[in-house]
Amino acid sequence: MSKQKCQEEYIRRIHKVQDYLEHNLGKSMSIEEFSSVAGFSKYHFSRIFQGLLHEPLAHYVNRIRMERALFLLAHRADKNITDIAYELGYTDSAVFSRAFRNYYSASPREYRKEYSKNCKDSFLLSEYNKNTAKKEWAGNMFPVTGQITISNLEEKQVAYVRHTGTYETLAKEYDNLMQTLFDYAKEQNFLVDGQNLLLAMYHDNPEFGEASQFRTSICLTVPKNIVVQEDGILGTMRLEGGLYAVGHFQIHQEHCSDAWNYMYHEWLTSSGYVPRNSYPFEVYLSDPYVSESHILKLDIYVPIELILF
Repeated sequence: MSKQKCQEEYIRRIHKVQDYLEHNLGKSMSIEEFSSVAGFSKYHFSRIFQGLLHEPLAHYVNRIRMERALFLLAHRADKNITDIAYELGYTDSAVFSRAFRNYYSASPREYRKEYSKNCKDSFLLSEYNKNTAKKEWAGNMFPVTGQITISNLEEKQVAYVRHTGTYETLAKEYDNLMQTLFDYAKEQNFLVDGQNLLLAMYHDNPEFGEASQFRTSICLTVPKNIVVQEDGILGTMRLEGGLYAVGHFQIHQEHCSDAWNYMYHEWLTSSGYVPRNSYPFEVYLSDPYVSESHILKLDIYVPIELILF
C-alpha cells in the first residue's frame, strides 16, 4: 500500500469514529469501543487519534458534548438539567454540572439564565455564511422567506467527502469537494437516475462551536442496496430519519444565510416545534451557475419534534 493510501485509510477510520460518536452521545463510551469502531488496537488508538486531529480523544469527546450542551440549554427550554445530562450520557445532573462548570466556568443554570436574558441579541444561526452582514438585518429583518412543510424522512445512506475548518475555507474548497464527490460517484457507479440527492450536512452549530473545528460533509444519497467503497477521502454514513421542517427556497446564492435565519428565527420560534438532537442539512435542487437568472433552488432540512408542555 502506498504512503498516500495508508494515510487515507487512517483518516477514513477516524471519520468513522466521529460519525459513531455523533450518533451515540447518550452512551458512556470506552476507549475499547472507539478503537473497535476504528479497527485499531486500544493500546495505540488514542495516540493515532491525537496525531491525526491534533486533539486528545477525551478532549474531543468532551468538547462535542459540551457544545451540544450549550445548544440544548439555549434552545430546549422544555428539557431540564437532568434531562440534558442523561441525553448527553452523564450518570446524573451533578456529574454533568461539574463537567460543564469545569469547561465553561459557569453552571448550566447560570448559562441558561444568561442566554435567556440576552437571546434577543444573540448570534444569528447562519454565521457560516459571512456574505450577509448583520447590519443588513436592522431595517429588513427577514429579507428572504420560503414555504415550510413538515416531512417524515426515511433513514438514508449517504456517501460523503468531509471538510474540517472554518466556513471561509469551506467556501474556497467547495468546488473541489463537489468535483471529488462526483468523480467517486461516476467511478463507482452509484449515481442512479432520480434517486440521488445532493446535500451539505453541518455537524457543528456555529453558535457554540470553535470555527476552526467545524465539520461539513458534502453528500450524495445512495440507494441502500449499493455498496460504496470507502477510503480516506470518501466515506459513508446514515442520514437520520424522522421529522424535519423543510424550507423551500428559490434565492440567489448570497442569500443562503438569510434563508437559514428565516427558518430558525422566524418560522421555528412560532411553529410549536423545537430542534431535535440531530443535524440540519441543505439539499440542492438546481445549479445556480447553469440558470440564466443564477437562481438556486434549495431545501433546508431542520430536524424537529413537538414541544412538550
